[in-house]
Amino acid sequence: MLFILIFHDHQDKLTVRQQHMAAHLDWLSQHQQSIRVAGSLRIEPEQAPLGACWIVEAAGKAAVNALIVTDPFWQHGLRASVEILHWSKAFPDQSTPI
Repeated sequence: MLFILIFHDHQDKLTVRQQHMAAHLDWLSQHQQSIRVAGSLRIEPEQAPLGACWIVEAAGKAAVNALIVTDPFWQHGLRASVEILHWSKAFPDQSTPI
């Protein structure tokens, strides 16, 4: 199944993002089989991230939850919340490189 994850960050914890960015990117790299697309969300490109959006492939929500709690950003308290939404692609046979 495919899921869209929308993370909301604590805005007073930008130093957590800076301190753990390398570990977070390494962790993302190790989970590319499940985390198909990931990136930060910003109102303007030069502004600090408000959170992130991921596309995840997993057997179910329990697997998604088990995955995200191992992310250094989650473990160190950057994330305030996450929405986990089932995603149905409009064109399921179409692949789109990002």
